[in-house]
Amino acid sequence: MGMRRALIVDRHRFLRLYRGVADSVVLLAWNRGREMELMHRAMSFAALGFLTLVPLLILVAAADPASGQGFARWLGQGLGVSPASQDELQQLFGRPGQALQRTTAFGLAALAAFGLTFGGAVQTGYERVWELPTARWHTMWRHVVWLAVLVGFLVGFVNTPVTSASTTEGILITVGDVAGTFLFFWWSQRLLLAGRVRWRALAPGAAATALGLLGLRVFSRLVFSPLIASNAVTYGPFGTVLVLQSWLVGVGFVVYGGALVGRLYHEHRTHRRLARELAQPDRW
Repeated sequence: MGMRRALIVDRHRFLRLYRGVADSVVLLAWNRGREMELMHRAMSFAALGFLTLVPLLILVAAADPASGQGFARWLGQGLGVSPASQDELQQLFGRPGQALQRTTAFGLAALAAFGLTFGGAVQTGYERVWELPTARWHTMWRHVVWLAVLVGFLVGFVNTPVTSASTTEGILITVGDVAGTFLFFWWSQRLLLAGRVRWRALAPGAAATALGLLGLRVFSRLVFSPLIASNAVTYGPFGTVLVLQSWLVGVGFVVYGGALVGRLYHEHRTHRRLARELAQPDRW
């Protein structure tokens, strides 16, 4: 009898644990991410970003008079790489003057058109996060506005690197980066979703994305920077491309995953507010 009673108690504990896990936010986020194919979309984000956005940014960086090394310096600032890894990036992307000399008007127009495809992919990802139907074709002007603001945002972001020193200036720079990233992705969701989701509901996702990108930037300094130097020795320039693609996959995962976390938080907060209202006694 004692063993049977112990088995029944263990069974009840297991059932409580199973129900707790089944009802947890982590499992809900996992199921939502699997439904929207989060990792697949992150890999698509990396592929489109490398094929469409990176060439456009190379030209913009080359036209920047303050950028002595062009896009390689931008990317090095974003990744927080060491001097050795910075040299590998410079060899991969070449000098900024060559990019301007070898680019034609047709090539520039093609890059701009492909960049709009990248904006459309980000919009589709946000629509899957919020389970919204695809926006109509006449909203494509939003892709143009978003791409232009994105380029301007990246110009400012890569010139304010995260510093390792615990100084007041470093803290202010980091806070400014996080605040700027939050505002950009808050506005991006509102614009690309064509105003179909309220500002208040989009704020948690923007905050999660900003914090996630900050963490990814610190992680890049610790992991991706040494990998660039080691992979360049092992695989040559192709090794640097592999590391860059892996970093872009991480960026895409944070962008879509942050929006998904924001929606889950908004739903949780809404359910708690409704539960409190229902629990209050009738005022009439």
